[in-house]
Amino acid sequence: MFLPTQEPFDGAAVVAFLAARAIAGVEDVVDGTYRRTLALPGGGAILALTPRRDGVEVVLTLDDPRDEPAAVACARALFGLDADPLAVARGLGADPHLGPLLALRPGLRVPGVVDGWEIAARAVLGQQISVSAARTLAGRITAALGEPLDRPDGALTHRFPRPQAVVAAPDATFPMPRSRIRALRELAAADLPLAMPADAARLVEVWGIGPWTAGYVALRLGDPDVFLPGDVAVVRALRERGLGIEDASRWSPWRSYAVLHLWANLSKPGAVAQA
Repeated sequence: MFLPTQEPFDGAAVVAFLAARAIAGVEDVVDGTYRRTLALPGGGAILALTPRRDGVEVVLTLDDPRDEPAAVACARALFGLDADPLAVARGLGADPHLGPLLALRPGLRVPGVVDGWEIAARAVLGQQISVSAARTLAGRITAALGEPLDRPDGALTHRFPRPQAVVAAPDATFPMPRSRIRALRELAAADLPLAMPADAARLVEVWGIGPWTAGYVALRLGDPDVFLPGDVAVVRALRERGLGIEDASRWSPWRSYAVLHLWANLSKPGAVAQA
């Protein structure tokens, strides 16, 4: 199956973003193909996505064939296939600071998600730590609480833990500070609907979750105009260009893309924390 998108399209950048955050057992990247497990209404699934110049090649393994539309929607969301890169270019291309970054990587997309609970939980796990540390932590928790696949597929062995498993697990399952354990449990117990970007606003009602987490989840859920003024990497990228937080207002309504371009052009991108 092939899912087209409007060019320019930098699918390799999406793969790199997802690979840096890939949870052992749930996700892997081999030879430019991103694979992951899914929990869909009819059962489990494995999604394999290989980006091309003008879209993504998709291979689906479904427990229930009726889940194909849901799996395809996940694929489109993950790679931002419904984005309009020409509109983004019109909005940011003339900016003296963002324009050159856009010219270097005109097809950069905001990576999406397959599940609102999962991205919110991953954002909580990633608070105050590096990408690699968050990835390791998520892998340990998944190995302990994730549902094992009936038939493992290479490195894919589990589905991401469900909220009920997190609520019921003992504290020793979570190798992290007690405050973050509480925040993760409170998030799981709240069972918020996190299907649309606007839903992320309610995350700040959960103990231990602040504006950065809510904003990051909204960005990954598809809001094109999220800025993260408290993000360490964003602040550093702005300083590298002689800019301040106040400069971001002129990038609306495409501030999510501004964030992605700032992240992508840090002098030392591996040293920052993003879930």
